[in-house]
Amino acid sequence: MNAPLPEATLAVNPISSTVDFERDGVQHGFLKLPYSRDDSAWGAVMIPITVVKHGTGPTALLTGGNHGDEYEGPVALSKLAQRLEAGQVSGRVIIVPFMNTPAFHAGQRTSPIDKGNMNRSFPGKPDGTVTQKIADYFRRTLLPLADIVLDIHSGGRTLDFLPFAACHVLPDKAQQARCEAAMRAFAAPYSMRMLELDAQAMYDTAAESQGKVFVTTELGGGGSSTARSVAVAERGVRNLLVHAGILEGEVQPGESIMLDMPGDDCFVASEHDGLLEMCRDLGERVEQGEVIARIHDIKRSGAAPVEYRARRSGLLAARHFPGLVQCGDTLAVVADVLQ
Repeated sequence: MNAPLPEATLAVNPISSTVDFERDGVQHGFLKLPYSRDDSAWGAVMIPITVVKHGTGPTALLTGGNHGDEYEGPVALSKLAQRLEAGQVSGRVIIVPFMNTPAFHAGQRTSPIDKGNMNRSFPGKPDGTVTQKIADYFRRTLLPLADIVLDIHSGGRTLDFLPFAACHVLPDKAQQARCEAAMRAFAAPYSMRMLELDAQAMYDTAAESQGKVFVTTELGGGGSSTARSVAVAERGVRNLLVHAGILEGEVQPGESIMLDMPGDDCFVASEHDGLLEMCRDLGERVEQGEVIARIHDIKRSGAAPVEYRARRSGLLAARHFPGLVQCGDTLAVVADVLQ
């Protein structure tokens, strides 16, 4: 594999901003990425952005829509952009509700332009695909401005999660402790300490490699949002800004159950195509060896279903959402309860 180019040799990113990151006040504008295409020869991808700045203090970078079929972040951050006033802030809040705007407009996990999965496109390339250019701009322009970073996810159209905030197991334990403190301040109903198995190209890793305090979430799924999941996101965003010292007030506490995903045996993956029958619901306790799902044949009647069993005991933290599954889909995630 080729080594990444030194920063000095990278091309200039073509994205320009219509907002001034150093100006006090409230600004609503765009990150403008030129994109020539059949229906617009001199067109652009326009990524909405809001900057709220007042005086000196920490900077929070808040993103939703990293995947285009996840809606808690876009709803909560759109509302924050509408309501947050400069006088409420000590420092700066950068809000990007629809990080992968092409994917968000299409209601898809990945971009319809280049099939790019934003959360698997880092460090990005300034002269690459549309998705890679956006990733590069975040890595080289927005992340260096930030002290604390929140990326709001949910399960999208194909997964459903217990609502949790998460931080990662990091080699720098002092940084990990700062991330965990921010995660606990978010005060989601569940909290998760995660060891990512494929973290190299993630936004999370790009932020953490720059020493940032990083928190992510999974707040539901099914390709929509609920009143409850949006409320969790809104309270969590406010709590995080209070925790960072950007907003005045007190963190609104909430009971949060700490979960852990310590290894591969948390995951149960399908080896068949067919009709999914879940035998346990999210949040229920399951035991190792227990049947948690069945897949029924959809090509003929009368055939016995294939049973899938939990590989460890714990709490059912995630499940496949659509009723039909394909070989290779994740059916369920079983997490350890730490407290």
